Amino acid sequence: MLIIKNLHARVADKEILKGIDLEVRAGEIHAIMGPNGSGKSTLAGVLAGNEKYTVTEGEVTFEGRDLLAVPVEERARMGLFLGFQYPVEIAGVSMANFMKLAVAERRRYLGEEPLTASEFLRLMREKGAIVELDSKLTSRAVNEGFSGGEKKKNEIFQMAMLDPKLAILDETDSGLDIDALRIVATGVTKLHTAENATVVITHYQRLLDYIVPDYVHVLYNGRIIHSGDKSLALKLEKEGYDWLINDYKE
Repeated sequence: MLIIKNLHARVADKEILKGIDLEVRAGEIHAIMGPNGSGKSTLAGVLAGNEKYTVTEGEVTFEGRDLLAVPVEERARMGLFLGFQYPVEIAGVSMANFMKLAVAERRRYLGEEPLTASEFLRLMREKGAIVELDSKLTSRAVNEGFSGGEKKKNEIFQMAMLDPKLAILDETDSGLDIDALRIVATGVTKLHTAENATVVITHYQRLLDYIVPDYVHVLYNGRIIHSGDKSLALKLEKEGYDWLINDYKE
């Protein structure tokens, strides 16, 4: 599904990614961990098409297409979803209208018929229940006045509505209390199927108690320096990163 080869990227004059290699297949969950400043959010931003990052080398293919040659809105239509670490507010645009437009664009790309008003409302109720989203929030402006937990629930609600092929979740657990973490993470698990894939970027093993990864990767200084299974996350939680970083040679 997603193949990354020797990916290099910079912000202004600073190189952040220094040769990322990663393959994500349908049905898999990958967790990316690492110290602050390692390039985790940069990787997410590059894949989503954030224009502040400049790719200087390497290639990325998504379902056989050159992802780096595709504009950000086309990436979304193709089925790539980014859950933000800090979801933005969109004043004056209700959640319902925002999702109606987004879902219509995704269905048009897939060659599917548009939903009727009743079908759309039924879909919103069904998907909102997955993350226990208060139905009143869908009539409010996107994320405006939402608590941190409500914003993260809203991200996963959007993911549920759009049914992406590949979801990249950038520190979805950041700032969540234990109840919100459980709801958000359980929602992600419910949405995972054999036909889609998830990349979870996180600092904490606690998220992986709910979202069980097939692979855990450690990103440090712009490169993936170690990979393993869920047991690697448990070891990192207990011992930190020093045992890996001390053995890492530039």
